[in-house]
Amino acid sequence: MSAARKLAAQYRLVIEQDAEGDGFLGCTVEMPGVMGGGDDLAACVKDTLEATAASIALILESGDTPPAPAREGKRDQQVNIRITAEERLTLESLANREGFRSVSDYVRSTALGRTPLRR
Repeated sequence: MSAARKLAAQYRLVIEQDAEGDGFLGCTVEMPGVMGGGDDLAACVKDTLEATAASIALILESGDTPPAPAREGKRDQQVNIRITAEERLTLESLANREGFRSVSDYVRSTALGRTPLRR
């Protein structure tokens, strides 16, 4: 769990106020399907990092490799592919179901052999 906490601390946090405005919700860029929450920012950060660390620990325990911190690799290259409308809908559905923010993140993670956590 110690290694998982160290890795989680390197992830980029995304914190937003919840819809009712009485608390906060958080996730990381690297694992958007893993969420935390809290009544204030500090509690949300702590909960989000702990949830992320627990998820990373499960990934490590299963022998898989968790996502690398976003800051480790600047993405400055682009690959374009042509797909059918049906393929696009399928990819968007899969990405959403797996907790990814975009088809690009889903395709990159899947193609590079990373194991994302499901929501």
